[in-house]
Amino acid sequence: MTHFDWKQLFNPEFYILLEIAGVKIGLYVVLFIVFAETGLLAGFFLPGDSLLFLCGIYSESLLKDFSTGSDFLNVSILASLISLMGILGNVFGYWVGKKSGSYLYKRQDSFFFKKKYLFQSKDFFEKYGSKAIVFARFLPIVRTFAPVVAGIVNMDRKRFMFFSVLGSILWSFTMIFAGHYLYELFKIEFGIDLKHYIEFIVFGIIAVTTVPVLWKLFKKRVHIE
Repeated sequence: MTHFDWKQLFNPEFYILLEIAGVKIGLYVVLFIVFAETGLLAGFFLPGDSLLFLCGIYSESLLKDFSTGSDFLNVSILASLISLMGILGNVFGYWVGKKSGSYLYKRQDSFFFKKKYLFQSKDFFEKYGSKAIVFARFLPIVRTFAPVVAGIVNMDRKRFMFFSVLGSILWSFTMIFAGHYLYELFKIEFGIDLKHYIEFIVFGIIAVTTVPVLWKLFKKRVHIE
């Protein structure tokens, strides 16, 4: 029996290549993660942007049982499925916020829920308004709680749906197509297989997406103090 390393839970490649009894379930796991990241308020610690970028690289493997024979169509279908799950997750998060009201602000912290992230998302939402739903898709942690905040402040449902659909489509298609076609570009033009540099790619994407957010929060704390 292969020893399980809990650190694999933070590795997006682990989910994409996951098999149970010889059956590849990576596609279903990825779709669930995208939903859980906003719908279940439990995904702030899960890989988000890096997961989608790697989905683009492994698109052929993920859609092996559903291949259409067209590379572009396959990637488009994958991006559409992930976009749909992102929309559903946002809608569920919005519903949770609308129903829970102020309860979440009084809830105790746990491994799956950090109240400080809720306050940070609220500040982000107040600064950018409806556009925060779009911007949040590209920001770890914030995208988990932004839909909930939208529900708490009773954002207009139709307006929320419009920006939710727009943000999810932009996020999924941008990250997946970037991963897929950059992988092909490097392999064909430079003979470099990006699959051999997954760790560097993951760390790079995490740095690009999270460092600006952390820096902004740090500056805000320093300003307050």
